[in-house]
Amino acid sequence: MRKTILLNNRPQGKPTVSNFEFVTEDSELTISEGEILLEAAYVSVDPYLRGRMSDAKSYIPPFELNKPVHSGVVAKVIASKNKNFKEGDYVSGMLNWSTQQISNGEGLNKVDGSKAPLSTYLGVLGMTGLTAYLGLNEIGKPQAGETIVVSGAAGAVGSVVGQIAKILGLNVIGIAGTDEKIDMLKDKFGFDAGINYNTSKDINADLEKLAPNGVDIYFDNVGGPISDAVLFNINRFARIIICGAISVYNETELPTSLSVQPFLVKNSALMQGFIVSNYAEKFPEAIQKLAGWLSEGKLKYTETIVEGFDNIPSAFIDLFEGKNKGKMIVKI
Repeated sequence: MRKTILLNNRPQGKPTVSNFEFVTEDSELTISEGEILLEAAYVSVDPYLRGRMSDAKSYIPPFELNKPVHSGVVAKVIASKNKNFKEGDYVSGMLNWSTQQISNGEGLNKVDGSKAPLSTYLGVLGMTGLTAYLGLNEIGKPQAGETIVVSGAAGAVGSVVGQIAKILGLNVIGIAGTDEKIDMLKDKFGFDAGINYNTSKDINADLEKLAPNGVDIYFDNVGGPISDAVLFNINRFARIIICGAISVYNETELPTSLSVQPFLVKNSALMQGFIVSNYAEKFPEAIQKLAGWLSEGKLKYTETIVEGFDNIPSAFIDLFEGKNKGKMIVKI
């Protein structure tokens, strides 16, 4: 029996389980020459998928209605007629939310569970780690002694950004939504300080105290009022890296925000958005660095692992409630 999750209808505001449809099929899949049969092991759920559920122009086409949703998946090869893959191999790539599927192998990378847990290839050694490393280095151009603020700091990307910044000698301040997450940032990931945006009465004032010399780099995962507060603290020639805007993904009306232009002009600051594929040619170098730091114990990671294929939609929805620490992954 094979299960697949389709996009049933487009969310209005925050996604619900009713936006998805489960399809069950009993027929066995058979592969042809050059193909492999895959069985899902781990599925990544990520905030950016919300954008693909809307029928709006973006950097990547939207998901089609009544077609499978897809994201990063680690899968096991259970049958192969492709010379590049053998039965028992594990691969990672963009695959359907399906318990089993056929692939021609294009776009898949072999992963080695003996070198690192398989789930890390969706997180710190996958797109999460690449996004953190390349966004920080290519746009932020960090220098030892500078101060960086990371929003969404307890999430998958933010927690890696802060650690890399510490490795590079920066003062790191994280913004997250619970005291427990702030403690994790400082105790596990080595952040210098943190702000709980749910209990802070004035994030701007808190940043003035924690970063008396101002903010040189801001790695923005959330957008909205939190990011507005950071703008009041940026230094001359500050670099603002726009990775995501989870605070506004589910808005049904155009959100109001500060006009950023005066802040950028006054400080000769740079604000740049990016998607990780912009730097595809640098992926091998980045993975080598990340894997080295991981093996040396300089880079740690936290995962929130939900078990069961049927729980993929609810795990995805939980991202917008801040229920994850680090990378949210579903184990099949």
